[in-house]
Amino acid sequence: MADTKKPLLIKRYASRRLYNTETSDYVTLDDIAEFIREGREVQIIDLKSGDDLTRQYLLQIIAEHESRGENMLPISVLNDLVRSYASQATSVVPQFLQASFEMLRDGQSQLMENITKASPLGNMPGMEAMRAQQEMFMKAMTGGMPGMGTVPTTEPADEDDNLNEIKKQLAELQEKLSKMGG
Repeated sequence: MADTKKPLLIKRYASRRLYNTETSDYVTLDDIAEFIREGREVQIIDLKSGDDLTRQYLLQIIAEHESRGENMLPISVLNDLVRSYASQATSVVPQFLQASFEMLRDGQSQLMENITKASPLGNMPGMEAMRAQQEMFMKAMTGGMPGMGTVPTTEPADEDDNLNEIKKQLAELQEKLSKMGG
């Protein structure tokens, strides 16, 4: 059985073919993207030089998704990223992006947890599948970022504020559902 804690080692041959060292077969970029969506870390190494090509291939996977019309990155964000390479912001941008994805992942995880545990919606057919899909999405979005969970956000609100916020969100959600059903 493969150790899913270790990165999956992919070797790139001189022919540019990618070789999965665990299964001893060749893989495509789509295969690598699927490994990542499943929560697996990957590391892509050039067989001849030993260079780590992981970043290059991950960027290629993103570019292919974007070119197929699966647009996740707004033009303004892409422009800002290009600008950041030419400015002093390059030292801040990686930490900012990492913290932003962490907040997104944590916020969605908390919302799904609140829906499934604190609500009659948690017993609704399909809710467990939706929660699992959200978890996979967030894992895919943030799984390859080292140090996730280390960037402090704001001071935590006290428990009463959190409970009141959860109750408010639940009431809003129930209201929306009742409007959809009736």
